[in-house]
Amino acid sequence: MMPSAPVSTTAHPLAADSAVPVMIRSRPEVSGAVEEMPTSGPVVDRFGRIHRDLRMSVTDRCNLRCVSCLPDEDVTFLPREQILSYEELARLARVAHSLGVTSVRVTGGEPLIRRGIVSFVEQLSAIGFEDLSLTTNGTELVRLAPALASAGLHRVNISCDSLRADRFAEIRRRGELGPVLKAMDAAEAAGMLPVKVNVVPIAGVNDDEIEDFAEFARSTGRTVRFIEFMPLDGDGLWRRDLVVPAADVLARIHERWPLVAVRPSGNDASQPAERYRFMDGEGEIGVIATVTRPFCGTCDRLRITADGFLRNCLFSHDELSVREVLRDGGADDEIALMIRKAVWAKLPGHAINDPSYLQPARTMSMIGG
Repeated sequence: MMPSAPVSTTAHPLAADSAVPVMIRSRPEVSGAVEEMPTSGPVVDRFGRIHRDLRMSVTDRCNLRCVSCLPDEDVTFLPREQILSYEELARLARVAHSLGVTSVRVTGGEPLIRRGIVSFVEQLSAIGFEDLSLTTNGTELVRLAPALASAGLHRVNISCDSLRADRFAEIRRRGELGPVLKAMDAAEAAGMLPVKVNVVPIAGVNDDEIEDFAEFARSTGRTVRFIEFMPLDGDGLWRRDLVVPAADVLARIHERWPLVAVRPSGNDASQPAERYRFMDGEGEIGVIATVTRPFCGTCDRLRITADGFLRNCLFSHDELSVREVLRDGGADDEIALMIRKAVWAKLPGHAINDPSYLQPARTMSMIGG
């Protein structure tokens, strides 16, 4: 399943001498190091990054066992009493919103397998976030899409690592492709737009489908985002030579369908995906180059795990537990201070390319993507 494959060194197709504009990332509006942690105003770290994006995991459980996320067997899930209630999560969201967080994404595990998820989305919607989204494997979305849209969910990201039914089953190790494709239709029918399709290309596994997914983006109008394989799998299968660099993805697509970089503006500058539209106007793709071109300098994300730990980086080894504050009668001010402390402790980057880098103990499913 995971053959050895060398990392390609193909040049970026949108280089400076190309006629195509280059993706440009700029720092948030606060620049330079901050000497003391502010106790008012936006949530900012020591490097001037304002944090407006909160990822909230509602469960570490999943009904699939994707190779990039979870072990195939012998998975140990958190005891239910350690999982935050929806009321606790909503309280955290309200505090975060009061601190200037404008965007929330609900994650897991697979968030749609937790009972009561529609009511929780309704609670989040009532808070008034500018953007309210959810990442899902799609298996339960056909059933829930209309209710989620009515509850106030703006859009969904749907994971789909192959357009071939047999390969899809091998990568997911559970489930079928058909329902996931129907989930995309259901999301669109419910008005949750744009539908984004997340693909993790792995060398020697599904990287021969890059052009197929690009064609899928062109024919459906859905934004396909190619995400570099990250060291957060549960089987310990990750190796650097299995990473398909974003530059290679772009080069292959650009050769067949010329691309134009979409220059970020405003809060878009802090988004993880580099966006490219097809020059002929037929759709858009994105790449998230976490491994080969880290975007730590513009990261504005903060995460809360399902068991109540604040994480300032997907690859962090440190986290702060806010569960005790929530359950011991702590005030909102205490929660706000913990959020500020978590962000203040953020490092300049995740150091994934440093020889001393160690893979986090938590898998993607336990952290919440």
